[in-house]
Amino acid sequence: MTSTVLITGATGGIGRALSRQSHAQGLRVAAVGRDANRLASVEAHARIVADTTTPEGAAQAVSACEDLMGASPALLAHCVGSTLIAPLHRTQAQAYREVMRINLDSAFFMLHAWIAALQGAPGVAVVASSVVARIGVANHEAIAAAKGGLEALVRSTAATYAAQGLRINAVAPGMTETPMTANMLKMPAMREGAARQYPLGGIQSAEQVADVMAFLLGDGAARLTGQVLAVDGGFTTVRPLVR
Repeated sequence: MTSTVLITGATGGIGRALSRQSHAQGLRVAAVGRDANRLASVEAHARIVADTTTPEGAAQAVSACEDLMGASPALLAHCVGSTLIAPLHRTQAQAYREVMRINLDSAFFMLHAWIAALQGAPGVAVVASSVVARIGVANHEAIAAAKGGLEALVRSTAATYAAQGLRINAVAPGMTETPMTANMLKMPAMREGAARQYPLGGIQSAEQVADVMAFLLGDGAARLTGQVLAVDGGFTTVRPLVR
């Protein structure tokens, strides 16, 4: 039987790319987002409007997937996220809480709802983190805290449910060409400056991140769990040769 993949944040750049790839690979795709109009253009077999930053919304997303696809999703790709670029002393409490709600709360609630729905069956999940959780990047304190918590959540959840046959991993993208980063990359000088930070050069595409997420969801990653793969052109591990 063809597996069902539940993709949250499916209207974002990476979620949309993964939906397209999963559809082309023959998976049954259930796409989740908050905006029905934007979901309409996502390649999927089912489109679910839900806010996964709440426990009720996460449970609704999984339940709707079961109703529309006839079974609980064996695969989960959680691509919900936001960013905030501001130094700690200029980050307001409300903005901080919003970053935590979107990035960390949503991951916790989605994994909770997905694992409950599986009822002991095996499955695979991949969650979107960020390089800023893995290396100190100035003016990213709030989002780094949220994504750092997300990575800790992935490792602990992977440990708890490994005996059930669950594999739970994450990807940590560097700067990626998506609607979220469009404003930051629209000026040539900003784009060139960002690209020079990466040893492999350039700005990666959403499709390149989706490729790694698809790998983690597949049989080729059968021995990987509790891992965070940095998709960042070497940003967190090597330094470019200065010429």
